[in-house]
Amino acid sequence: MNRTQCLIIGSGPAGLSAAIYTSRAGMATVVAGCEPKIAGDYDIDNYFGFPETISGRDLIERGLRQAERFGTAIVCQRVLAVHMAEDGSFHCVTDKGEYDAEAIIIAAGVNRVRPGIANIGDYDGKGVSYCVSCDGFFFRGRKVVVVGEGNYAANQALELTNFTSNVTIYTQGKEPAMDERFAASLAEAGIPVSTAKIVRLAGEPAMTGAVLEDGTAIEAEGLFVAMGQASALDFAKTLGVATSGAFIEADHEQKTNVPGVFAAGDCVGHFMQISVAVGEGAKAGRAAIAHIKERAGKSAS
Repeated sequence: MNRTQCLIIGSGPAGLSAAIYTSRAGMATVVAGCEPKIAGDYDIDNYFGFPETISGRDLIERGLRQAERFGTAIVCQRVLAVHMAEDGSFHCVTDKGEYDAEAIIIAAGVNRVRPGIANIGDYDGKGVSYCVSCDGFFFRGRKVVVVGEGNYAANQALELTNFTSNVTIYTQGKEPAMDERFAASLAEAGIPVSTAKIVRLAGEPAMTGAVLEDGTAIEAEGLFVAMGQASALDFAKTLGVATSGAFIEADHEQKTNVPGVFAAGDCVGHFMQISVAVGEGAKAGRAAIAHIKERAGKSAS
């Protein structure tokens, strides 16, 4: 188990900007995330302070070096789940380890992958869910499926075994991409993985089954979407953070409605520019510093 004061999900401009502020303030900081979308070989001409064109890759590399100079630990790990503990701290599970933190900054951008099921929207709240922690309880002892191909889907399926032993993963035609550790855990839990593709859901008024691409009908009362990697919205839903559409709601200090959880960058749905993300990251970092100090003061009194 790794312990840190501030855990930042996302290594793009917002996440690195936040890390620079928290690390400079003496807060132990971990940034979890692999190469962000911005880190490509394309030109950036509108970022303040660079009279010459700079590539996205070079700009991110400078940000990484700056954050590390102040003591930030940057780990190429995919965050799979975040849960709040009874004392208001947070427990984070990644594809390579686990962390406990006093504050969480979500700066993971917008990255929800759709599963390609024609009528999935008709069953939102009627069998379809995007959050095991939120809704798994309602499917106790029932037959459920998880759609997804990677470690995120595996972790969601394993979490579901707290509520039901009847869980199957469908990869929607993709090759399974779980690493050996998660594949072994799935096998041990007796969770089958199928590469078949679910194309349509069935049932009235709620989901009772699904239809595969070859026409086969299967029984299932619940479907949990976990395609690709976990998104900022997935973390928000698990933590009970208020959202608006595809975005996280955050105030002018980047605080969410959950104490200790902050959000910055594209995931809050403002003007999606690097300069804005950097500014929001700075505000989120400052707010996280204040929160951590407040918790320390309470524990000392």
